[in-house]
Amino acid sequence: MDNLKKIIPNACTSLNLLFGMCSLMYTVSGNLTGGALCIFLALVADGLDGRIARFFGVSSELGKEMDSLCDLGSFGVAPAMLAYCFYLHNFGYVGQAVAIAFALCGMWRLARFNVNTDVVHGYFMGLAIPAGACVVASSALLFSALSVPIVEYGYAYPSMIAILSYLMISRIHYPNFKGDGAEKNYGVAKVAAAVVFAAVVFFGQAAMPYAVLFAATFTYATFGIINSLCALFVKEEQE
Repeated sequence: MDNLKKIIPNACTSLNLLFGMCSLMYTVSGNLTGGALCIFLALVADGLDGRIARFFGVSSELGKEMDSLCDLGSFGVAPAMLAYCFYLHNFGYVGQAVAIAFALCGMWRLARFNVNTDVVHGYFMGLAIPAGACVVASSALLFSALSVPIVEYGYAYPSMIAILSYLMISRIHYPNFKGDGAEKNYGVAKVAAAVVFAAVVFFGQAAMPYAVLFAATFTYATFGIINSLCALFVKEEQE
């Protein structure tokens, strides 16, 4: 029975990478919708493994290492390839560099998270790699569903992916949703986030499910920036 308890969370971790591989295979075969959806399925598997391990009391160093390795594949490499096949390939070496940077920054983010687990509490330092991956996946789903003429916006999409890459390795604080109150979330940032969410949903209402997915992930990515600016402003006012 004890062995079974250990196998179940590790199986969920493996399922994470399985979906990451499926995402890559769908993407390179031209099925970008399938590639994007598999990233979200990997997110579900990633969320289950830790919870199941804690429920059974079988958390282990092996499980933690497996989790990081699988995350790099599912949330680093898979979304980078998705972004490249979706639109970055139109920018030649620049597009290649941006896609590679996303995967590299994801690796850096995971490594830093692992070594800072005893130092950083109550928040995420930098955008979590699953969050960055979900912005990429949801943007591909929404823009495809709406037939957004991305080419008319020039370097807007590559810039978004580059900014996401930077956010993952930045020191910007993001809420961890554990309700411990360790990181203050300012009212101005919450209002701004609500406006961003509503605006995305409004403009993407023709593809509502994808609009909500993109609105949620994009709003979270921008919230950390706005909240950090608010914290910086308050700090300067106090000084």
